[in-house]
Amino acid sequence: MSKSSQAVVIGPQNVHGFQRVLTKDAIAFVTELHRRFNYTRKSLLAARQQRQVALDKGVVPEFLKETEHIRAGNWKGASLAKDLTDRRVEITGPPDRKMLINALNSGAKVFMADLEDSTSPTWHNLIDGQLNLIDAVDRTIVIKADKPGGKEYKLLSDSSKLATLMVRPRGWHLEEAHVTVDGEPTSASLFDFGLFFFHNAVKLVKRGSGPYFYLPKMESHREARLWNDVFLFAQDYVGLPRGTIRATVLIETILAAFEMDEIIYELKEHSAGLNCGRWDYIFSFIKKFRNHADKLLPDRAQVTMTAPWMANYVRLLIQTCHKRGVHAMGGMAAQIPVKDDQKANEAAFEKVRRDKLREVKAACDGTWVAHPGLIPIAMEIFNAHMSTPNQISNAGDTTPVTAADLLDLGPAGTITEEGLHSNISVGLSYLENWLRGVGCVPLHNLMEDAATAEISRCQVWQWLKHGAKFANGKKVDRATVQKFLDNEINAQEKALGKAYSSRKYPLAYKLYQKLLLAPDLGDFLTLEAYPHIVTTGARSKL
Repeated sequence: MSKSSQAVVIGPQNVHGFQRVLTKDAIAFVTELHRRFNYTRKSLLAARQQRQVALDKGVVPEFLKETEHIRAGNWKGASLAKDLTDRRVEITGPPDRKMLINALNSGAKVFMADLEDSTSPTWHNLIDGQLNLIDAVDRTIVIKADKPGGKEYKLLSDSSKLATLMVRPRGWHLEEAHVTVDGEPTSASLFDFGLFFFHNAVKLVKRGSGPYFYLPKMESHREARLWNDVFLFAQDYVGLPRGTIRATVLIETILAAFEMDEIIYELKEHSAGLNCGRWDYIFSFIKKFRNHADKLLPDRAQVTMTAPWMANYVRLLIQTCHKRGVHAMGGMAAQIPVKDDQKANEAAFEKVRRDKLREVKAACDGTWVAHPGLIPIAMEIFNAHMSTPNQISNAGDTTPVTAADLLDLGPAGTITEEGLHSNISVGLSYLENWLRGVGCVPLHNLMEDAATAEISRCQVWQWLKHGAKFANGKKVDRATVQKFLDNEINAQEKALGKAYSSRKYPLAYKLYQKLLLAPDLGDFLTLEAYPHIVTTGARSKL
């Protein structure tokens, strides 16, 4: 069947904001993105699988010989966008209406509206998120008081005090099942990027800003090249100069860490630096080295930024970015304020202080927090130790980082029953929330998203795969994992009481059990769960 005889199928339409977001012209743009770039995307995903086969056979990553000239070259990334010069504190979260207003008003330098790890990609969430972003760019976003004397949420009248908006689309590995083009689902990356860019790019430029993005989950510079090709086409399509777009890449896969120079190089005039996506980085390490018994990680709580392989990755990122004249962004502080427990709250805040002090002293140009209550702490530390808008001129620790350094786990650490319980508790509860459309979940005084849930899942699978032993000498086996999983679901049912019947714990249990006990490690838990949140019903043929 020819393309001309196949329609775009999209829907359902009975979602608030559908008519404003999925206009005929916007759909045409997303369709064109799909037809031009989806084949390459799928080819790159196939290359990921081939690379994984090699890793499973024992191949160890190295810096690429064929791109040595890029690493050795004397070139620079893009010049800094005016409103992305100072990024000392950034806050992230899903693009729901209240979050957008509060985050833009928060005093942070940047708000990253996250359509990826902190958003459960229900059809409602995606359309509502894009609608909220349109209203935020238009400065019309508001939540009216629901009763006399109630609180109204709106943006500050002084736009100079608003955070700069960035958007994170979903990764290349994900598809958007609610939109098909020529008989296949669209790329979730192109869908998210395309809708935001089409509706907002020109307006942002007129406001003195621009279309700014965070790019997740990449595993190679060729995947960055694809994004650059998308950017070039998109800017030409709407009549914006090439280089208007700026994109920061999250280095959150172990393989991307070996190609940092190349990733900046591929993005050329669109590069806005790199970010230490620490939680996904840990997840990626486990996943990529799943067959390597010598790469077994201890309890998640023991995998800190001071571990050699983590510290070396940050050091290399700073060296690379500052050599190329772009931002080196620190990672996420997952702690959140603890209500009604002053001691625990002070302990959480102290962890954030230490984390941010380590980053600014290492020469990071900025950092991430997950909660507005942590902005003052991070801001105070960066203000005290970074008197300029950034510290790109500071090379940081210039000790060369080798391929072996990026794989140096250091002290072994321990695996405990408490760690197993935590992983099962976090993974199961997060998955249950995700299935109900909630992608950013406070659990045990931490803000959990898909990345941290993935660590929890993969650690359990990894320990089981290699027959790891707890610190007390007991072995991690299927019976133990099953017992802990059963105990957790029973505890949730008891704690929730009558409310349990309205939750999705039985489905979450079934999916999580399958993922934990599977003979092969699934790539992403969200891929397994996604079919269960796809909205069925009438769809439009366009």
